[in-house]
Amino acid sequence: MIPGGESGNDKDTKQKEDAEKRNQEIRASILAQILDQDARARLNTIAITKPEKAKMVENMLINMAQTGRLGPKLNEEQLKQILLQVSSGTQKSTTVKFDRRRAAIDSDEDSL
Repeated sequence: MIPGGESGNDKDTKQKEDAEKRNQEIRASILAQILDQDARARLNTIAITKPEKAKMVENMLINMAQTGRLGPKLNEEQLKQILLQVSSGTQKSTTVKFDRRRAAIDSDEDSL
């Protein structure tokens, strides 16, 4: 290693960070072109609470824009419709299982 110089790992890390930053800037630019201000605000709010879902919707919107399936800028109502479609396709059902055998052999009941 050269004194005062960067090691190979530092250069790789810096290059990866720069590439990631450029990708984020490109994504933000594309989203700014296809979403109006209210829709962008809604998507940013979703990104705070559910980053995975927001990323998925962003990818879908960018893909739709690149393939020409989007017209002029999407407004908030149109984004809501897309979000509803995404939500209905990715809903998770919650189930609760109760193991009666384990509950019946509870040692805490012996102290009564």
